[in-house]
Order: sequence, then structure tokens, then C-alpha cells
Amino acid sequence: MMLFRRRPRVAAAPAAVSGLADPLTFEALFDPTFLAALRPFSLRISRAQKGGRLAEQRTNARGQGAEFADFKPYVAGDDLRAIDWNVYRRLGRLFVRVFEESQDMPVYFLVDRSRSLFVERPPRIHAAQEATLALAAVALDQHDSVGLFPFSDTLEIEFRAVSGKGNLARVAHSLAGYSALQGTGLAAALAHLAGLRLRQGLVIVVSDFFDEAGIESVVRGLEQLPHRLLLVQIVKAYDADPERHPDLSGDILLEDGEHAQPTSVTITPDLMARYKAAYRRFTDALSEFARTRGAGLVQIDADKPVRDQLSALFGDGAVKL
Repeated sequence: MMLFRRRPRVAAAPAAVSGLADPLTFEALFDPTFLAALRPFSLRISRAQKGGRLAEQRTNARGQGAEFADFKPYVAGDDLRAIDWNVYRRLGRLFVRVFEESQDMPVYFLVDRSRSLFVERPPRIHAAQEATLALAAVALDQHDSVGLFPFSDTLEIEFRAVSGKGNLARVAHSLAGYSALQGTGLAAALAHLAGLRLRQGLVIVVSDFFDEAGIESVVRGLEQLPHRLLLVQIVKAYDADPERHPDLSGDILLEDGEHAQPTSVTITPDLMARYKAAYRRFTDALSEFARTRGAGLVQIDADKPVRDQLSALFGDGAVKL
């Protein structure tokens, strides 16, 4: 729906789309103070799919580990140190203790780099970069792997899985190189990701979630993913209440960075009411999906410090999905 798809930028007369903002540089992103504040945080899912490296996430795998899971009858080749001799004395049969094996969790980031994220001041891409780097830092710090999948009208595979704290600089360099691409094809990007059949883990979508295909198509795309989900919605205060924008009155031109020509609009009370109703339907659909799927949903205001908003998200230190 175009009403909430377009971002307000005002011009006095028809003109070419205004210049786009630059992304944050590596130096601005890779801030030691910002990154140090993330160390108490952690990301957890109920169970990671087995098949990864030994790490910290719970899985259904049985093997090495500190947490007792079950007994199984002894067979030749089992570790003799795992035999429970108390059970043998009671039952006269050999059983070995089996432990739950903790492994790494793959964390896949879908980061919106469509042109519309670059048109405002400050642009939403800055908040998207910071939120992505922060969450990637948390994942790498807890020995999980990180994949980066930027999208615009198509999905790119920048890298599927890197691990180790040393790779945080690589993630930051990638994010710092995110110039504006084309339109927003989030629904198509989600379908592409589902088709890659990646090891199940956590998908973090960082976007405004505005797609001309409609929020219904976006929700259908999210439903295809077999992963746990964290939705990071990049917002501005006037998304929900456009009357808070100082320039939205009278006859204006709206530019979103993704169309060749701005759109001429006359702001009226009826138009405002219809916009607010459309935006409520949009946010209600996203919230309802998150509630029924058990997904995380957090709004990051692009005009406020990202670190403070993430601190509120993590609360007591852990996000559990």
C-alpha cells in the first residue's frame, strides 16, 4: 500500500529524487565503547539443530556435555567412564550416562539495504547497521556462527557462516559497504532464504518491513522459514503518527528513493485518517504473526540511540526465542 510505503521528504516543485545518505563508516560502527556494552547480553533459542560445533546452545544431540540427559544400555565401544555402577549394583546390567551436547547456533541476518532506507536524515540504514553489528557481536561472543544476507529487490549471499570474535571486524566492514541498492523485495528474499535449506537456527530480519507486495506477502514469506525468528523493525515516530512530521501539511511531494518521480499529495484530515488506519493494519499483522509464531519483535527508532534500545530488549541479559 503506497500510503505507508513512502517516506516523507518535502520539495517545493517536481524534481529528481534527492541525494541519498551515506551508510555509517567502519570507524563509526566499530566503536569499542558501544561493543563493550554488549558483553552481558546473550541470544538463546529453545534448541539448535544438531550438526554444528561444540558451543553453548542446547540441542537434541547426545554426546559430550555437562548436563545429564538419559541412560542407555552399554554396548561395546562405549566409554567405560560413563558406566553408572550404582545402576549396575541395583539391576545387574550395564548402563551408561548420556549427556546433552551443546553446539553452536547459526544466526542468519537478513539486512534491508533498499534505497528507501537511505532517504531520511538520519537515515534508517544507520540504525539497521548498528543493530545488525550489535546482535552479530553477541552471537560471535557466545561462539555461534553468523551469516549475512543483505537484500533489496533480490537476496544476496554475502557469507553463510563465520564464527569467532575475530570475524566481528569482517561483519563491520561488510555493513560499512552497504550503499543503497534498488526497491524492497522482502517477501521474495524470504522465499529465497527458505529455499537455501540452511541448518536451522535463528533468522534476524532487520528492515522497516515495508514491501509493495504487502504485509500479507511478507508474513507468508516468514511462515516458510523453519527457523526461530527475531524481527527488528526500523521505525520513525511519524510512521504511526504522521502529524508529528513538521513538513506534512498542505500540498507536498513525497519521495521514497525507489521511484523515479516524487508523488504529489494534498494532506487532508481524511487522508491522515486513512493512512493511520492502514498503518495500524500493517503493524497489527506483523505483531499478530510474531505472537502466534513465538517470534521476537522489537522496534528500533532510527532517531534514538540504538544501544539504549537494545538494552531494553535484552532486559535481564538474555533474549530467549
